[in-house]
Amino acid sequence: MGGEAPAQILVAHLRRQGIRDEAVLSALIRVPRELFIAQELRHLAYADEALPLEEGQTISQPIVVATMTEALKVTPGQRVLEIGTGSGYQAAVLAEMGAEVVTVERLPRLADQARALLRHLGYHNVAVRTGDGTLGWPAAAPYDRIIVTAAAPAVPPALLDQLREAGRLVAPVGQRRGQRLLIVRKEATGPVEAAALGPVRFVPLIGTAGWPETPPLLHRGRTEPDDSDSVESTAAPK
Repeated sequence: MGGEAPAQILVAHLRRQGIRDEAVLSALIRVPRELFIAQELRHLAYADEALPLEEGQTISQPIVVATMTEALKVTPGQRVLEIGTGSGYQAAVLAEMGAEVVTVERLPRLADQARALLRHLGYHNVAVRTGDGTLGWPAAAPYDRIIVTAAAPAVPPALLDQLREAGRLVAPVGQRRGQRLLIVRKEATGPVEAAALGPVRFVPLIGTAGWPETPPLLHRGRTEPDDSDSVESTAAPK
């Protein structure tokens, strides 16, 4: 690769996978992914794979982060609600794109760690909250965009209520062991499913309007493996 930085190599890979939004790709270069994972895994920071966090969670596979972020169509100054903070990496990517981010994490330890790291990195346009993400965060509603990084059987009604008219929501929806990544657009007449980006497998969204709490079975943010356990990429429609 002629001495290219790892982040640039990753972005070149994501381009080959179909990611075209330059704002998304630039943000992925600027956010230091290695700081959002454990020291012993930092050599894998720019591999296109999900990596483990504490509390049985994961940092999403870069192709999933890129696909979902591209599908959101975020512009600077928009207010974005993220459900499932995890490490804080997705929130940092959105912040780099100029969004005002509210991110909700149900696990206090992860929320505290993400809040401290994001503050250290200077992402003052991210507010980390602890709570039941299936209920959203009504205090800061309405939101121009909503992104959900865990899978529910259906889009939680509270999230649709908190989405601004003409807003856009991206979420994995389906069964515990397999979902579709959906784009939902909110119109005056109500929510409209705009597109399905393909099969994915996420950890369950735990909460009032999600799944009951059970031991974690799946990685957050990994594309659906086929029968040979390879990874199938999903790219957003343009």
